[in-house]
Amino acid sequence: MGLGETLLAGLLVMVLAVALLSNALVLLCCAYSSKLRTRASDVLLVNLSLGHLLLAALDMPFTLLGVMRGRPPSAPGACQAIGFLDTFLASNTALSVAALSADQWLAVGFPLRYAGRLRPRDAGLLLGCAWGQSLVFSVAALGCSWLGYSSAFASCSLRLPPEPERPRFAAFTATLHAMGFALPLAVLCLTSLRVHRVARSHCQRMDIVTMKALMLLADLHPSVRQRCLIQQKRRRHRATRKIGISIASFLICFAPYVVTRLAELVPFVTVNAHWGILSKCLTYSKAAVDPFTYSLLRRSFRQVLARMARQLLKRTPRPASTHNSSLDLASMVHQVLKRTPHPASTHNSSLDTENDSCLQQTH
Repeated sequence: MGLGETLLAGLLVMVLAVALLSNALVLLCCAYSSKLRTRASDVLLVNLSLGHLLLAALDMPFTLLGVMRGRPPSAPGACQAIGFLDTFLASNTALSVAALSADQWLAVGFPLRYAGRLRPRDAGLLLGCAWGQSLVFSVAALGCSWLGYSSAFASCSLRLPPEPERPRFAAFTATLHAMGFALPLAVLCLTSLRVHRVARSHCQRMDIVTMKALMLLADLHPSVRQRCLIQQKRRRHRATRKIGISIASFLICFAPYVVTRLAELVPFVTVNAHWGILSKCLTYSKAAVDPFTYSLLRRSFRQVLARMARQLLKRTPRPASTHNSSLDLASMVHQVLKRTPHPASTHNSSLDTENDSCLQQTH
C-alpha cells in the first residue's frame, strides 16, 4: 500500500469514527428525551441519522478494506449486497436533506400553521416516498447486474457493464443522479432562498425595534449600546451562514462523486483511482457533517447531552449514600480512638509510677 492509499485510508478511518460517534449521539438524544420526538423535523432527523449510522457501520468498513487490500470481499454475494445498500442509503440521504430543508421553510415561513401543515404522520409519508424512490433504483441496479466492485472507487457500488449495455447503464446513471442529486439540490436551494428572505425581513424588523429602543434610552452606557449593535450585526449574518453551510456541505460532499460518475460514462475518460477514492470519501463525509449541521449544535440537543453527561458521571450524589458514608466515617474514627490511648490516662499512670518510686525510696 503506497503513500496515497495510506492517506486515503487514514481519512476514511477518521470519517468512519466521527460518523459512528456523532450519529449514535443523535439517536441516543432522541431516545433519551421525549421532547426531541414530537415534531415532524425530529422524525426526519432520526431517519437521516439512522441512514448515516447504517452507512458507517455496514458500508464504510468494506470500502476501507478495498483501499487497503485492493480487492472486493471474498464472500459470495457480499459485494452485491453492499452495493445495494450503498445505492439505497446515498439516495435516501440526499432526499432526507431536501425534506429537512422543506420542513425548515414551512416552520419559518408559516410558523402559526406549521403544526397543522406537517405532522409526524405526514413526515412518515414523506419518508416513505423517499425510501420508495431509493428502493426502486437499488432494485433496478441489482436486477440488471450492475452492482459489483469498482476498482476506480475501491468500493462495492455501481460498476461499468460490458459495451453492449453501456447505453442503458448511462441512462440509468443519469436518471439516478438527476433524481438523487439534482432534484434534492434544487429543493434545497429554493427552500433555503425562501428561508433567507423570511429571516432577512425578521432581522430588519428587529433592527428597527433595536434602533428605536437605543434612541429612547439615551442614558445607556456606551458599552451596552455597542453590545446591542454587535448582536444586531451577528443576527444579520446568522441565517446566511447557516444556509450557506448546508448548501456548501451538500455540494462539496456529493458533487465530486456525481461528476466523476458521469464522466466515467464517456468512452475516452479513465478515472484516476486516487481521485475516485477521494470523491467516495467526500460522499461518506456527509454522514459525519450532517449530525453537527442539523442536530448536535442545536441548543436542545446540547442540553440533552449535558443532562446525559451529568447522569453518567453522577455529579449529584444521593442523600442516602451521603448519610451512609458519614456513618462509615464516624465508625472508623471511633475505632481509631479506641485503639489509641488517651493522653490524660498516660499522664496519670506516669505520675502514679513516680509516686510509687518515691514511696519506696522513703521506706
